[in-house]
Amino acid sequence: MAPFSDKAFNLVNGVVMLAVIVVTLYPFYYVLLASLSDSNALLAHPGLLLAPLNFNFDAYIRVLDNPNIWSGYLNTLIILIFGTGLNLLLTTLGAYGLSRKIMLRKPIMLGIVFTMYFTGGIIPNYLLINNWLHLGDSLLALILPTAINTWNLIIMRTSFEAVPESLIESGRIDGAGEFGILFRIVVPLSMPVIAVMILYYGVGHWNSWFNAMLFIRERELFPLQLILREILVQNSTDSMQLGSSAADQQAIGESIKYATIMVATLPILAVYPFLQKYFVKGVMIGAIKE
Repeated sequence: MAPFSDKAFNLVNGVVMLAVIVVTLYPFYYVLLASLSDSNALLAHPGLLLAPLNFNFDAYIRVLDNPNIWSGYLNTLIILIFGTGLNLLLTTLGAYGLSRKIMLRKPIMLGIVFTMYFTGGIIPNYLLINNWLHLGDSLLALILPTAINTWNLIIMRTSFEAVPESLIESGRIDGAGEFGILFRIVVPLSMPVIAVMILYYGVGHWNSWFNAMLFIRERELFPLQLILREILVQNSTDSMQLGSSAADQQAIGESIKYATIMVATLPILAVYPFLQKYFVKGVMIGAIKE
């Protein structure tokens, strides 16, 4: 039998972990319940929520009737698909090149790592993208400047270095070129880290709003997170409160905010379970050089 100290440790550890889970999940649970509750009942309810108050979908109906939500979804999906695709392509090519014994590999790597710690800042970045590259009011302004993340490049490079050199040499003996070796040998053996890159880049594009705030002026090009920011921070819910009395507008506005958070969050949460099984393995492979 296990000694008492081990049992006590397991008990305390279990209680602490349970508390951490509750503290972590309850805010999301609260938002879900609040979005499904009657606006006036929610506004009058103090304290914790354990179940919806007068269950209804009124807030979701108002949110989904807002054309800005759908245009934001479309723009975000365009950024997500094309941005993540470009991220993966360039990061994969760069990581493979840096994982091979090429000339000046160390100086090149030092130059890349340098960009992790030192940047030009917001104003030079704005001038570069808006005035010199003329990408303002274009979705390309949200895709091209973030084409490669230095940390992700390092993780993928380390993963590629773990591929046995014997497999690379066997590919060369069979007549494969560098692209053939990369896409037929290295990438298939590195699918866990590829999945992690999809998750990292995808979540980054989905949650990004700051660059859109800097470079996008046309509302038709606003991504979903910028629409969400307007609703939450600037309290811009008037267009979704048509037909409501002045007395009800504050309560309805709060429910709309909660429903908008859920609408903007659920898609990325639905994708995560399909990539989660690769997550730990991919990070470990990419972070530790064998």
